[in-house]
Amino acid sequence: MTTPAVEAARHAPGVLVEAERAEGTRRVWWLYALLLLGLLAVAGPFLWMILSSFKPQSELVRVPPTWLPETWTFSNYDRLFTQLNFPRYFFNSVFVAGSVVLANIVFCSMVGYALAKLNFVGKRLIMLLVLGTLMVPGSVTVIPLFVLMSKLGLVNTYWAVILPFAVGPFGVFLMRQFMLGIPNDLLEAARVDGASEFRIFWKVVVPLSWPGMAALGIITFLGSWNNFLWPLIVLTDEHMYTLPVALGTFAIGQHQADYGLLMAGATALVIPIVVVFLLLQRQFTESIANTGIKG
Repeated sequence: MTTPAVEAARHAPGVLVEAERAEGTRRVWWLYALLLLGLLAVAGPFLWMILSSFKPQSELVRVPPTWLPETWTFSNYDRLFTQLNFPRYFFNSVFVAGSVVLANIVFCSMVGYALAKLNFVGKRLIMLLVLGTLMVPGSVTVIPLFVLMSKLGLVNTYWAVILPFAVGPFGVFLMRQFMLGIPNDLLEAARVDGASEFRIFWKVVVPLSWPGMAALGIITFLGSWNNFLWPLIVLTDEHMYTLPVALGTFAIGQHQADYGLLMAGATALVIPIVVVFLLLQRQFTESIANTGIKG
């Protein structure tokens, strides 16, 4: 004859398992809820911007604002491509951002390789200088850079918006940290085989550093593509304007801003960044995972 105590003991493990499973399910739902709130906080403004680009000006200045457009219109995009010289400004932005990205990938990877894998006099001092440069606000260097570009006769040229950002201290630090993870045995084996340092860099280091270069390319492209202050200062001819400068100049009037044109232009600005990130997101996440803070 089975007593109630025996029956309770027999079914206790199953009850405990079910209780733990229910508790784990509740924890998972809380995690999903928090992640959903974070997603809304991050993606909400971008979604509102895209939806607002299809609203007329009268609806954009309405209080309280509307989430979905009550009157859908494509006039903002029509004015973006007709009133503004959009193809020219877009080309300027692509050319400047692409040149800055290419220069950073080439030069930062070279400097990063030297600081990570080569021994020379002043190596620590140069690394301290790179780290110190990271702490200097960009606004401090605006006036000296403008004077330098003026003395060189580069004002209102592509060189003026490319050269000051061709090598960034963050890019040097990122590539140096990434290349510290490359085994020294591979480099020593190449040296034993008689390979020069440049050949070792090109044939061994570069193929192993593609994830780090992809991350550097995304970060540099984002900063150069959205750069507004420096191009606004150094470019005087409107045909040389980049897209952010053109939007800020022509969409903001003396008495009222053209919010519809700003929203359409901002959407056009975001799309290339999203495309670049989607194409290189695997390399970007791999680089962040492999780049540690090493001495």
